[in-house]
Amino acid sequence: MTQQRISSAGDRVYVGVEVPKETYTVTCVCRKQRVKTATVPAEPARLAASWLQWFPGATLTSAYEAGFSAFVLHRALTQVGSTNIVVNPASIAVAANDKVKTDRRDSKRWAIDLADGRLRGIYVPTAAEELARLLPRTRAPIVEHRATIARQIKAKLHPFGLIAPASRRLISNRSWREIAAWALPPDLHVSLPLLAEQWRFATRQLLEIRRLLRAQAVAQAELEQVYRSVPGIGAVVARTLATELGDMTRFAHERALCSYTGLPPSEYSSGPAVRRGHISRQGSGRVRHWLIETAWRALPRDKVLQEIFARIAVTRGKKRAIVASARRLTGRIRACFRHGTMYAVGTYASAPAYDWQSVLPLGSWCHTARRQRKWLQTAISRMQCKEWKDCGSALYGARHSH
Repeated sequence: MTQQRISSAGDRVYVGVEVPKETYTVTCVCRKQRVKTATVPAEPARLAASWLQWFPGATLTSAYEAGFSAFVLHRALTQVGSTNIVVNPASIAVAANDKVKTDRRDSKRWAIDLADGRLRGIYVPTAAEELARLLPRTRAPIVEHRATIARQIKAKLHPFGLIAPASRRLISNRSWREIAAWALPPDLHVSLPLLAEQWRFATRQLLEIRRLLRAQAVAQAELEQVYRSVPGIGAVVARTLATELGDMTRFAHERALCSYTGLPPSEYSSGPAVRRGHISRQGSGRVRHWLIETAWRALPRDKVLQEIFARIAVTRGKKRAIVASARRLTGRIRACFRHGTMYAVGTYASAPAYDWQSVLPLGSWCHTARRQRKWLQTAISRMQCKEWKDCGSALYGARHSH
């Protein structure tokens, strides 16, 4: 029996796309029925053009999981009028007893979950934002490679007693001039200059990247000023956070920002038992690393963070305390963007004071008026506590004033 072809004109078609390296596997669902499954070459423009031929007159909504292919496919699909979301792979529900994984099964799951409204998209940066991230991300491996070369150089000098084992001297151009004047064995005299040339080349690359980062900071002066006003943030960290997080007002609330950075604790609670474990580790580990390092460097300069760190470290330890301090610091940076101000060091919040007695006339001392006054006093006190909580995790501090 031949199945009748379903016309999708005027309907909404949900498309799940599995994006391996060489091909795209596509499953299309319309009216809760699978209407098409195809495997096409991994060419975003070609796939976008094929959709218009497959479903003329239909409204297309698609989803695929984030991966190595980044957002090229997303931009190609949106250009032809399709609504597309990119999904975090860790947020997709998979049954514990589902032990079979194929591209067709995955694309079918994306399409069905998308049609049922169970998928949420992540933030998709623009092409300019992606290009701006390349400089800080390129700098990081070069710094690590240069440090590795410096360790290799010391490892060759230690066995011959040319430097002390406990020496903390850094490799620099001055130290190379001193090493060149030493009477070295022939073999060591050959191997050291090779490492020295690699070290100098990496140094020149870092100097060029520094120049480009300064030019990028001038082009993003508003972001740069806010990030540089935070204690513990220098030129490199400011560029990293500015390109990775950008204007933090794009996050709906502070919880969304902390969840993006992976700093909130994981939780496994049931009934009265509350169990919290290690941090969630979602998002970029690079950003999380710099936020923790910034919190360490900001502690000596910000007494508010010092009090938070000391209060938590007494009972929970220094590691948990610095993570909590980093979360608080991140929320305060976001508040700077929300209020359009620079970071304020060592100050507490000042929530507006409500005069609850002025709400009702002074002569209203009947039974109903007294009950209204009591209710208003309680409600306003809760409002003050909420504003303290919001302000405390925001611009000026994290605790009630003493």
